Amino acid sequence: MLTAPQARAVMDDLCDILYDCVQDGASVGFMLPFDHDAARPFWQGVVGAIEDGDMALITAEHQGRIVGTVLLGLKQPPNQPHRADVKKLLVHRCARGLGLSRLLMTEVEQQAKIARKNLLVLDTATGELAESIYEKLGWSKAGIVPDYALFPDGRFCDTTIFYKRVG
Repeated sequence: MLTAPQARAVMDDLCDILYDCVQDGASVGFMLPFDHDAARPFWQGVVGAIEDGDMALITAEHQGRIVGTVLLGLKQPPNQPHRADVKKLLVHRCARGLGLSRLLMTEVEQQAKIARKNLLVLDTATGELAESIYEKLGWSKAGIVPDYALFPDGRFCDTTIFYKRVG
């Protein structure tokens, strides 16, 4: 888990991961054309949220650089203090197949427990690899929302909502 200063220090790696995933077609909130500079404002916002205690950034390293991320959104409305949102599970293509998604998601669950969150929620593109990863990790499917988002190339993307009780 990175502090805000640590996240600032690896900003280039974070931008590279997001750039790589968007270029690979991941529906993670960004559209093509997309370059490294377009990723920076997003990560700067994450750094601010870390400083405010609203978010946790968990990363995975491989061969001396950050190649995977997952965010834990801690700030919730007053009637949902027990819940957190999992966002942006991203693994650079150069590090896929190493089990980093599993490690990142295991750590996000541990950090949620430490933060006294017992219900996690996330959404992912229906039919994409991440959907099967969450199922293998014991997440429960709540449903599918058609045409919820867009892929980076502009095609509509159905979204599957998952939840998991932890602790």
